[in-house]
Amino acid sequence: MEVVSLFDDVKRMNKRQFLYQVLSFGMIVSSALMIWKGLMVVTGSESPIVVVLSGSMEPAFHRGDLLFLTNYPEEPVRVGEIVVFKVAGRDIPIVHRVLKLHEKENGTIKFLTKGDNNSVDDRGLYAAGQLWLTKDDVVGRARGFLPYVGMVTIMMNEYPNFKIGVLACLAFYVLIHRE
Repeated sequence: MEVVSLFDDVKRMNKRQFLYQVLSFGMIVSSALMIWKGLMVVTGSESPIVVVLSGSMEPAFHRGDLLFLTNYPEEPVRVGEIVVFKVAGRDIPIVHRVLKLHEKENGTIKFLTKGDNNSVDDRGLYAAGQLWLTKDDVVGRARGFLPYVGMVTIMMNEYPNFKIGVLACLAFYVLIHRE
């Protein structure tokens, strides 16, 4: 019965009210994008917030934890630090701990990573022929986290119909909400 009354509310809206609601929705989306770009500038990271997608970093981080990253160029990489890196040929960044550093005589630093819950290092995850990571591979360094907040993102990726349902409900709410 309530769903029917919601549709009646939409039908009773005049064109001006409907356009106002659509513009409000556009402003919400635009604001979210501006906040994201602002975070990118402040943190120095192309992705200032990431979700842990696997259990490879347990017990430090669990699947679904939301990580906050920074990536300032002047900060050196240290052993034991948790970094998020991208490897050529993989779209999804990986969250693992720095295991070893290798400094060359010319000053370049390369490092090896490993998940806390994995039995071997990450060389099997790197691009073909790559044995070490460089600072160019790093998306950011973990500075804080919110436990399990990212489970909504995981559910949306694993269950596309759930994502469509959530987005449809949000869009419908924005369109019929009158304030």
